[in-house]
Amino acid sequence: MQLNFIALAVPLFLFFMALEYRYALKKNKEVFHWKESIANLNVGIAERLCDLLTSGSFYIVFSWIHSNFGLFDIKPTLLNWILLFLATDLVWYWYHRFGHVVNLFWSAHVVHHQSDDFNYTVSARITVFQSVLRGLFWSILPLIGFPPDMTTILLLIHGAYPFFTHTQMIGKLGWIEYVFVTPSHHRVHHSSNPEYLDKNYGDVLIIWDKFFGTFKAEAATPVYGLTKPLNSHSFLWQHFHFLLELSVAVKREKGWRRKLKLLFGKPNAVDASIRPVLERKLQRKSIPMEPSVRLLRTISLQTTFTLTILFFTILFSHYLQPLQLGITAIFIFLSVIATGAMLEQKQWVFPLEYFRIVLLCLFLYITFPNKYVAAGCTNLLLILLLFYQSLKARYYSLYPAH
Repeated sequence: MQLNFIALAVPLFLFFMALEYRYALKKNKEVFHWKESIANLNVGIAERLCDLLTSGSFYIVFSWIHSNFGLFDIKPTLLNWILLFLATDLVWYWYHRFGHVVNLFWSAHVVHHQSDDFNYTVSARITVFQSVLRGLFWSILPLIGFPPDMTTILLLIHGAYPFFTHTQMIGKLGWIEYVFVTPSHHRVHHSSNPEYLDKNYGDVLIIWDKFFGTFKAEAATPVYGLTKPLNSHSFLWQHFHFLLELSVAVKREKGWRRKLKLLFGKPNAVDASIRPVLERKLQRKSIPMEPSVRLLRTISLQTTFTLTILFFTILFSHYLQPLQLGITAIFIFLSVIATGAMLEQKQWVFPLEYFRIVLLCLFLYITFPNKYVAAGCTNLLLILLLFYQSLKARYYSLYPAH
């Protein structure tokens, strides 16, 4: 049986998140907030799915670049593995630095910094846009001459390390602080303290920050999140708010030179007054209400179910037909959108839930194409449609009264 064991990363990382949560409770440290954790996991679920759908294409691109444009033909010797590690980490440093000082790249990376928490769940906040940009930067490795097999293997290993730097539960680590990126270094990077902004871009090694003058040791207590907090747990708004802000700002500029200058300028060049206008038009926020216990339980169950679907989708991805994979992908994307909408207590979410059930039925019929499954799915959808209004009322009874 050909299973995709990369799926094991899902329960493994969830285990460490749970372990950190239990340790934080034991130490009486409030480093987890439920809404933030769910929103963080939502982004991570979408990223893992996108990674499944696009990882093969990156390998193809790396192979094409290496075969047609590779400057050297580098062999997998011990020395070359070490050189590849150093090159990968250096490329990451510059990719990460550009992600903070160039608006076009910040629009992809900003999602990673939106959470006001700092724990292992925050490490999941990687968007598909960020993955694509990262892949473009890493294309320089096969261009130099590193084979795609070496590059892909090292990138997979390299990508696991930063997960463990997203924590407040580990203090400074002595001599390790001089060479490697530690939780202390990364706490500085994720903070919005003025003295900490645009510091500590390193992924595995901290030496690049020290060499290029962007290093800052942790001293004052970090305050996490954006300098102007987003105050939203909507999956869609988190991903697209800065792209919309940037679009409006670019549209206002006169002449293509000024527009390009803004696109490749720093984030603080975007007019801060644009976001409130967009929020009034697109967010339509009501007075925030504390979620009911039933709503908390429902969202938790939905997130658990979506994570389970994601795990089995990755595990059995080699056996899924394109249509099955496509339906599952749409279902998972709609699930994280719905969960984000429920966190915001949006009224438009119920039709989305109904459509998710339609997708589940369609997946069942494609997987088990017989008249009994077809009849069962059809009857279920008709019953749900017949009682649509009453089910909708019960669904929204989960929300606190506005």
